[in-house]
Amino acid sequence: MSSSMRKKVQKKCKIRGYTLELDAIDEILSFESEFSNDSALDDPVDILLDLLATQPIKDKETVHCIATRILGADAAINETPDGDGDDVIRASDLLIIDAFKVPKFRYDPIKKVFYKHTGSLPMHGDAFSKAALYKDRFLLLSQMLSRHKDFSKPAFDSELSDFGRCEISPIQSLIGQTGRRWVMGLISQLEDGHFYLEDLSASVEINLSNAKITAGFFVENTIVVAEGEMLLEGVFQVFNCGFPPLEGRDKSLQFLAGHDSFGSGTLTEQETLRLAKLEREAVNGNVVILSDIWLDNEEAMGKLERVLDAFENEDFVPCLFVLMGNFCSHPCNLGFHSFSNLRSQFGKLGQMIAAHPRLKEGSCFLFIPGPDDAGPSTVLPRPSLPKYLREELQNHIPNAIFSSNPCRMKFGSQEVVFFRQDLLYRMRRSCLMPPSTEETTDDFEHLVATITHQCHLCPLPLIVQPIIWNYDHSLYLYPTPHTIVLGDRSEQKAFKYTGITCFNPGSFSSDGAFVVYRPDNQEVELSSL
Repeated sequence: MSSSMRKKVQKKCKIRGYTLELDAIDEILSFESEFSNDSALDDPVDILLDLLATQPIKDKETVHCIATRILGADAAINETPDGDGDDVIRASDLLIIDAFKVPKFRYDPIKKVFYKHTGSLPMHGDAFSKAALYKDRFLLLSQMLSRHKDFSKPAFDSELSDFGRCEISPIQSLIGQTGRRWVMGLISQLEDGHFYLEDLSASVEINLSNAKITAGFFVENTIVVAEGEMLLEGVFQVFNCGFPPLEGRDKSLQFLAGHDSFGSGTLTEQETLRLAKLEREAVNGNVVILSDIWLDNEEAMGKLERVLDAFENEDFVPCLFVLMGNFCSHPCNLGFHSFSNLRSQFGKLGQMIAAHPRLKEGSCFLFIPGPDDAGPSTVLPRPSLPKYLREELQNHIPNAIFSSNPCRMKFGSQEVVFFRQDLLYRMRRSCLMPPSTEETTDDFEHLVATITHQCHLCPLPLIVQPIIWNYDHSLYLYPTPHTIVLGDRSEQKAFKYTGITCFNPGSFSSDGAFVVYRPDNQEVELSSL
């Protein structure tokens, strides 16, 4: 075994904080040599070391046990029956998670751990549920901030330990204090025209007139970290204000300690390796995403047929079509009385898809309701489209999937979140101050910064966008997913932010815009007719 490979393994161990004996290192090197070039994994050592993190004892025997399990799983994957030689993603390989099925985890600030909520979650919560919504959001961001190197409290106090560190002060402790302080709190308007910062201990009126802000939209209900000082009149004068720093996905997963907050369930090593190989080698790995499919608009339906025709004639059809609302050019509110027509229009859409036999056979079709589609209310999360509307379509496309808004998808090892809401316009309207232009002047980039740092898809005030209190967790973005799809009627955009791929497919009916996305390499192709 070459010394360069040994150094590489030792470096990987050091990065993870492992101190392994020489015989354990030798076992890892022996394991690595067992893999052939056509293995399901690019670097099997990474998988082994990740699994080793869950073991209390990290010795040669433990490494050998994990290596044996992985080798067995990899061998089972490679023993596939003879076929046409192509790796194809099927419906069973895609996991769509409805917002109402997402497990709820809460953070215990005393024990400093997450625990799963096991009680019932009524749709109509009590007053405690509304208070818990804000508390859970605050604790989620607070526990991340406490681990950040610039805000974490040192284990041993010394003169050097305070250098470059910003200690967060409880708002309650600001009374009678002088000098600059850092605080973390939720922006609220307890009195008309007067804004306050609230944490779990108290609230204080703030003055943001001279504040220097970071990128993002600062609206009511957002949680911020602010530097300032108390004035004699009891107002906290803010000098610098920004969102809590973003935590890396791997670090968040490590702290969750194996909990499945995404809702996809846990997989065996064999299934994980199989999906990793399939994700990388699948010939039909494209996902086509369209937003605003107006079924009552002949021009829009003509455009859609052109798109379906084009993909029908491709060598390999996409594995998934995501069709997001609105599905009608007019809002389906109390003044809408054409539900029977809309039902028949869904039936015509089913006929159109069925007329493309390769797509019907080889592609899945996922339908996500828009903000103006038929449903019980405009509250989030929205349930899937009513059964009455989709029955005729399902007669033609029995395997069509109807999910909530937002919804989640597990695609191999990739986690994707879909959300259809005209969020950009509403965030701009609700801003307390114009967004900063120092880092970017692009509104979509400000939007992405806001939702990722807030770890929430819709951090608007509840009076602007109501949310079912007991299901607010279904809008969390923690740990951060690999991809966020923000269906919005604004201009088509794509932006990669701190490793997270975010894009808006645009309005298909208005602009003919759509996106072709490949999850394995997070490649986004902005398309239009």
